[in-house]
Amino acid sequence: MAQAKSGDKVRIDYTGMLEDGTVFDTTRENVECESEDCGCGCGGENKSESDCDSDCGSESGPRELVIGQGEFLPIIEDALVGMSPGEKKKVIIPADDAFGDYDEERVFSIPRTDLPEDLSPEVGDEIVLVNEDNEELSVLVVEVADDEITFDANHPLAGEDVTFEIELVEIL
Repeated sequence: MAQAKSGDKVRIDYTGMLEDGTVFDTTRENVECESEDCGCGCGGENKSESDCDSDCGSESGPRELVIGQGEFLPIIEDALVGMSPGEKKKVIIPADDAFGDYDEERVFSIPRTDLPEDLSPEVGDEIVLVNEDNEELSVLVVEVADDEITFDANHPLAGEDVTFEIELVEIL
């Protein structure tokens, strides 16, 4: 039976979970996804991607990627090497190799006077800030005060060890 190797285009199914079993991302239908961003764009209103409708942007089903191209987490791409279609693996990824450690220095405040007047963020809003060099930074609003707004630029899963259950569906 054929085995996947670096450079192969493959289709995989996966479910990404936190240590407590909470699913934060999946390609599988009928798997509950408790993340605020379950991949369908519903903002967590749909508890599984199968609840999403076509207006929601759902793309459940196997994901295509080229092994070794950095299209997914490198540890997952490495784990696919040597797998045969239909084979499954469980891969545990420590925080620093997944979405990074949580970095307190990525939490910062900006005076309201430095922000656009029409910006009225609320705690929990995800927004994109653009600096004078046109560089974008995705942030989460964590505190809103009269004189400043505090943002967190860490990935939402920073500091979390994650587990992926992967299945090689096919080698294309």
